[in-house]
Amino acid sequence: MKKSLILILAIAMSLSMVLAGCGEKKDADETPDKTNGDTADPLKVLLLINGNTGDLSFFDSAANGMKLIKEKYGDAVETKVTEMGFDETKWEPSLRDASEEDWDIIIVGTWNMEESLTEIALEYTDKKYIIFDTTVNYEDNDLPNVYSVTYKQNEGSFIAGVLAARITTSDMPLANEEKVIGFLGGFEGPVINDFLVGYIQGAQYIDEEVKVAVSYIGSFEDSAKGKEMALVQYNNGADIGYNVAGQAGLGQIEAAKEVNRYAIGVDSDQALEFKDKDPEKAELIATSVLKRVDNSLLRAIDKHIEGTLSYGQAESLGFKEEAIVLADNEFSDKLISDELKQELKEIEEKIINGEIEVKSAITMEQKELDELKDSVRP
Repeated sequence: MKKSLILILAIAMSLSMVLAGCGEKKDADETPDKTNGDTADPLKVLLLINGNTGDLSFFDSAANGMKLIKEKYGDAVETKVTEMGFDETKWEPSLRDASEEDWDIIIVGTWNMEESLTEIALEYTDKKYIIFDTTVNYEDNDLPNVYSVTYKQNEGSFIAGVLAARITTSDMPLANEEKVIGFLGGFEGPVINDFLVGYIQGAQYIDEEVKVAVSYIGSFEDSAKGKEMALVQYNNGADIGYNVAGQAGLGQIEAAKEVNRYAIGVDSDQALEFKDKDPEKAELIATSVLKRVDNSLLRAIDKHIEGTLSYGQAESLGFKEEAIVLADNEFSDKLISDELKQELKEIEEKIINGEIEVKSAITMEQKELDELKDSVRP
């Protein structure tokens, strides 16, 4: 009897402790918040590339941004890169599928993603989105969950134009007597033309007689066609060319090697990319205008974690924010004199402090753009 009583009392005490535990409530302040870096649950960030990595250019820079984020935040941030390829019919379904998953931030970029993102962001208001190298239409849509970042590529291209003009008017071994430089774009559009406008203005800042051969490939992946067009420019007098065409632009560097002329790369340090694989190409690349998509994506995640990212707005980043820089390496050291490097740096500073105002195709009327291109036609 005594043993039974002891057993009953023990069970009663255990039950009361369980019930007391169930009645405890966690303070709201203890709930993990994935918008800051000190969390139990990682912030989940997905990059959807509407193309493929391996372009040694724009998409590789974006993918590197995810590496920078992971290196900085470790297990506090989970990252993933998904390549959607160049079939545009797959882009919107991929973005919609990703929005159905448990990603906190979904990053997309560049051309032909604005409308799809707008439609999906209006449906999935609990998700955060970042779009780079373009902007959604905030005037006609309420998109407080979308941050857009664009780049002042015209600033970097102004310096590229200065450099190209100095080279084509120099006595460098591969420069000819003609004052002609080349520009190879992917598609004709506001962003690519923004590169072009800065390039022309920079070249004419040095010498108003410099002419610019302009070609558009109509693709960001067809490097064979890029090579074909670049060869036409080189064979018609250009001694240096500037490619702004993603993977297709690599064709220009192939052409430069074939005819032994100079080149300017874009988005990634293309001389270093070819250093081991094809050093003959690397030795012809005077510099690359780097649109530091990687830096801008890291900056965006930093600001998201701080709670200061400007969702519902667009930002434009340039030299000042180190979103646009010029590559400086062992190959540029051989091709660019210290005196010229100093000149380029001084011009960059003048752009930053407003002494030089670089024109932009983004705000330029088509008529003015056409007249500018016609005025420099070789």
